[in-house]
Amino acid sequence: MAININLDVMMAMRKKSLTELANEVDITLANLSILKNNKAKAIRFSTLEAICKALDCQPGDILQYIEEEETEN
Repeated sequence: MAININLDVMMAMRKKSLTELANEVDITLANLSILKNNKAKAIRFSTLEAICKALDCQPGDILQYIEEEETEN
């Protein structure tokens, strides 16, 4: 996937645990874990906003575009 989620980095920088952030954002631990482990296929803007508010960061601090290399057949 071309979008990398750096949630674990921001959580470490802010010294917040998964449980703590899940409670602040009002999201299940399972869903936050999926997001943290870069397994999510989508995120709601309201969830992204709540995460940014809880971690005092910008969306670009969490989401990163990485160009994928094309493979030749």
